[in-house]
Amino acid sequence: QVQLVESGGDLVQPGGSLRLSCAASGRIFGLNVMGWYRQAPGKQRELVATLTDDGSANYAASVKGRFTISRDDARNTVSLQMSSLKPEDTAVYYCHVWEARRPNVNYWGKGTLVTVAS
Repeated sequence: QVQLVESGGDLVQPGGSLRLSCAASGRIFGLNVMGWYRQAPGKQRELVATLTDDGSANYAASVKGRFTISRDDARNTVSLQMSSLKPEDTAVYYCHVWEARRPNVNYWGKGTLVTVAS
């Protein structure tokens, strides 16, 4: 069982930067993907960025070039560095983990709120 806790959400001005972190408790084994999703008010949850255990990253077109995902497998953490933030980046950001050994299981955190406004 993996539990995820996000941190770092805050109110930030347009053009600003913010770093989100997610700590996973419980061991993550084998082939896996860690990532970030977000859900804005009135919208569906959408992928922001994912990073596999072998270092392959994938970004939503809307954040490419502005956001960077990274992970520390020794500490079981995944982070999202966000820069040049826009009001449309306002959302609750969720950490997600998927393991190939349990393909039907998706682990989610409870989310952290990012508000981009002046």
